[in-house]
Amino acid sequence: MEQNPNFLNSFDEKHNSGDQKRDTGSAGSMKRMTLKVLTQLQRLSAPFLSLFVAIHLAAPIAANFGGSDASNQMLLLGREYYQGRLTEPTLLFIPLGIHVGSSLLRRAILKPPKKPGLVTLTAYASLVSVPIHFYITRVIPSSPTPPISSFSPSELNYEFVKAGFTFLPLTSWVAYMGIVTVVLLHGAEGGSIINRWLTGKPLNKRLRRGVALLAAAATALGLYRISQEPLLLRGARLERALEIYRGFPPHRYLEGI
Repeated sequence: MEQNPNFLNSFDEKHNSGDQKRDTGSAGSMKRMTLKVLTQLQRLSAPFLSLFVAIHLAAPIAANFGGSDASNQMLLLGREYYQGRLTEPTLLFIPLGIHVGSSLLRRAILKPPKKPGLVTLTAYASLVSVPIHFYITRVIPSSPTPPISSFSPSELNYEFVKAGFTFLPLTSWVAYMGIVTVVLLHGAEGGSIINRWLTGKPLNKRLRRGVALLAAAATALGLYRISQEPLLLRGARLERALEIYRGFPPHRYLEGI
């Protein structure tokens, strides 16, 4: 008995269509699950970074009340939290890696927004400014080559910052206020997203951005007070500090040190 070729073709098309729908459904389910996991990682890692930023900025803000001496004392207290042998990777580097990695993977999976929001724009700006800050304050000072000769953490205090404001005023102000502003605004926008996740309501836009800018202004005032103090670094110690700043090429080209 002959089979109707049209019937066979129709059956094959329906069968293949069903397979394709199952494949598409499976892929969509996997994508949703991946995005859900990445979103959870992104949100759960954020509080660790917010706490680090709050502790880190407490030092320059303290200068408003006691100058660089108060900043250095607050800096030492903060380092007890985030620069321990175990605490730094556990409370800073691992959460930072998780937050950045999950955020980038989410962005790779999702379609780029036509008009990026403030949380996205500040995230991109932070991806540029934070590594530069880390390079200047952690990587270059660790060089064993003279004259730097492995700048110790105790030497990386607000006298070092003051040297930057004295000899590199333009780049110092742009760098410090740039990173402070984008990180605080990113934290405010991210905090609103997490609050909406937990409570169903975002934080008030005007309030959250106002608090972020107020914190940035308090930091700027503290840094200004530090910059107006006499520089205590002299001789070889000053030269070592300046060599660290010279290790970042834009400092040499823009400020001529």
